[in-house]
Amino acid sequence: MRVRKGKIVIFSLWIVGLLAIMGGTTKWVVDNLTLGLDLRGGFEVLYKAAPLEKGQKITPATLSDTADALNKRINSIGVTEPEISVEGKDRLRVSLAGVKDPDQARKLLGKPAVLEFRDPSGKKVLLKGSDLVQGAAKQDYNPQNNEPVVSVEFKDAEKYANITGKYVGQKMPIYLDDKQLSNPIIQERIPNGKSMISGNFTVEKAKELADLLNAGSLPVKLKQLSSNAVDASLGQDSLHKSLFAGLYAIGFIFLFVIGYYRLPGLIAVMTLISYSYLVLLFFSLLDVTLTLPGIAAYILGIGIAVDANIIMYERIKDELRSGKSIPISVKSGSKSSFLTIFDAHVTTIIASAVMFYFGTSGVRGFSVSLLVGIFVSFLTAVALSRILLTLLVRSNLLHKKHSWFGVKEDEISEL
Repeated sequence: MRVRKGKIVIFSLWIVGLLAIMGGTTKWVVDNLTLGLDLRGGFEVLYKAAPLEKGQKITPATLSDTADALNKRINSIGVTEPEISVEGKDRLRVSLAGVKDPDQARKLLGKPAVLEFRDPSGKKVLLKGSDLVQGAAKQDYNPQNNEPVVSVEFKDAEKYANITGKYVGQKMPIYLDDKQLSNPIIQERIPNGKSMISGNFTVEKAKELADLLNAGSLPVKLKQLSSNAVDASLGQDSLHKSLFAGLYAIGFIFLFVIGYYRLPGLIAVMTLISYSYLVLLFFSLLDVTLTLPGIAAYILGIGIAVDANIIMYERIKDELRSGKSIPISVKSGSKSSFLTIFDAHVTTIIASAVMFYFGTSGVRGFSVSLLVGIFVSFLTAVALSRILLTLLVRSNLLHKKHSWFGVKEDEISEL
């Protein structure tokens, strides 16, 4: 049977193209990965929120607004991409990877939000966040020109009317934690305590200001329940040990699949390399924070991808042992293995989704990494592996070479 060189060329181009893309972009992908607290070093603290004023209630909206205010503060100490999560009814967990001064972070995060409306000089405090009606600030639209604005309402309408009447035509800057949020001009005396803040806002900026005003109008006490500081060198040590452990595991997997499955094993190695690269690429593009549990899920995902290859190759070997030709065996084995692989992946997706919904931050990191791995496994261990193997089979290069699939001649039944 004549060898179809065109298929071999296409197969070779696939391999060279994949290796070239991965080789040329791997450094960029790795450099753009976001490392978590346990790998980068940093600071984590768990707070309990308590009312600052008598009669104030701690609601989910309160915690959400407080988280927004904390995020604003964190940016001021040069920490990017903080993780702030609400836990239970009254707790906030703050993780700051890469923070250099945990004491400064504690001091900054622990104080209540201070929202102030000041006089035109910016020195005298005219109103405070406690003067706002709880949760009344919201993104709205100016009825005259339909531009995005922020609507606010004050508790004491008479007090607000007197202040706005005194400063008509002047600015009344708004500060949160001594940082100016906005600098609106008072257009007229406002008698009913309700006002609109305008300033060429986008919808997003108006909503952000409304959230910050609500955070300032709902100050809470943050009581530290626990804290954990991870030294940067310890984080790097954990990262290096995890990577070396993963490389050893992957190396043994490669040796096994090549030794046992021969040519399909080599294709499996190629797909697993592609899998490893694509998962990291998705982590980078989706801005997934990579943690130690995430690395564990990443390595586990490689095992799941290998398992998908093994299921398919075992079905192909069974077909070859029954006496069928290589093309028919590859087609039939690939088809019969798909449902098994699909079911296994779906059950893992369900388990990961449950862990994400009910788990803490570490468990969620594990589940997100595993979900990404499952998705990429379909692209590589199922789709890519079949494409490459089918190209080789259609080239007729493997005609009657059962040993290349790890099947001995005396194992083949006569049809």
